[in-house]
Amino acid sequence: MGARLTDSGAFAHLWGTAEVRAVFDDRGRLQAWLDILVALAQAQADLGIIPSPATATIAAAARVDALDVDLLEAETRRTSHSTLGLIAALRAALPEEAAEHVYYGATVQDVTDTWTALVLRSVGEVVWRDLRALEVALLDLARDHRSTVVSGRTHGQPGAPVTFGLKAASWADEVRRHLERLAQGRPRWLVGQLGGAVGTLGFFGEQGSRLRREFCARLGLADPEIPWLTSRDRLAEFGLLLAMVCSTLARIGAEVYELQRPEIGELREPAAPGTVGSITMPHKRNPERSEHLDTLARLVRANAGVLLEGMVQVHERDGRGWKAEWAAFPEVCLLTSTALALALDLVRGLEVDAPAMAGNVAARGGYLSSEQVLGLLSARLGKHRAQERLQQVLADGQRAGRSLAEAVAGAGLLSVAEVEAIVARPSLVTAEAAVDAVLDRAAKARAEEPERWA
Repeated sequence: MGARLTDSGAFAHLWGTAEVRAVFDDRGRLQAWLDILVALAQAQADLGIIPSPATATIAAAARVDALDVDLLEAETRRTSHSTLGLIAALRAALPEEAAEHVYYGATVQDVTDTWTALVLRSVGEVVWRDLRALEVALLDLARDHRSTVVSGRTHGQPGAPVTFGLKAASWADEVRRHLERLAQGRPRWLVGQLGGAVGTLGFFGEQGSRLRREFCARLGLADPEIPWLTSRDRLAEFGLLLAMVCSTLARIGAEVYELQRPEIGELREPAAPGTVGSITMPHKRNPERSEHLDTLARLVRANAGVLLEGMVQVHERDGRGWKAEWAAFPEVCLLTSTALALALDLVRGLEVDAPAMAGNVAARGGYLSSEQVLGLLSARLGKHRAQERLQQVLADGQRAGRSLAEAVAGAGLLSVAEVEAIVARPSLVTAEAAVDAVLDRAAKARAEEPERWA
């Protein structure tokens, strides 16, 4: 049973996927820390800093299952130190000649920051994979509805005809930019940390730089070449990117949320069998997925803000912002994993009601074509004069319940036939060309990029 609602057996699935939870849970974190200590010992043995036999013994014992977890937890509480409990438990599992070489010359941040880079790599893989899958689903929507007419809305009000394919292509194009950001950020983010007490690696003397390179290489991370003990921009950048990703997903969700209102009825999100919309109103089909995408995005943005605050640190080590990351970073990653899974499910099962879309356009009596009418009149009267005339004519026409053609023809501006021809053939060629451009650009990018991020 979780102390937090977000960790409870009944609700945890709403706030993180099992895949990413396994990265952050006690077992996953402790094993990763042990793997880091093994890599450090191996790199030190390669340089003759510690004896090689000790390294092999440490590697054999560095398994969570082999440790006394009760001792680990008790020593952590007793010493009030972040990693001494782990070191005590590992040393207790080793013979004395090997125990002396555990955690040799390292500090808390060497372990936890390197772990953060490894976690970032694992989470980045998930985000890359799921964004690419979401892009495919959105591109399919854009292609299938390239010419499906729907009301374009501004400030929440019907404006002019667009295509649903244009909406979906806009979402896909935004996802593509996030993929580009992930690719660009990877070499900046995936770096290890071995700085020692204040970043000089004074414990190791002239071997410090070489040891750091060897240590990072063993973990598949780049050498930062300079410690980043209080330089937290990498983590802040990654967190803010995930906040942007979730905001994109919330934008998609918000559109679905609005357009599936029964009075609009143009979209419907999938509903699994057995889903209950309301205990007291059985007719309801609630927008559970699209609504939750907004909730998740709010929380990710809030926690990403904590990571941004963490960039303001002083001197060569500052526990205030750094330790705040321990709470905020997992939240950003867990919430994002659920948002991506939810968005994939939403888009793949989205029901698009093209007849309802066309019906909503037609129900406006042709007024959604006023932009094209303005364009035609502007060539005859001048743009500003045409706009002033139409503003009053169309306002009067809507109040009187007349169609666009009736209102414009009644004012002697255009004939009924001219207006009806415009209404019958909305200008969507540019929208369709934009969809084609997004599809083409995405196809080229996907052909050149790897399926896996790291």
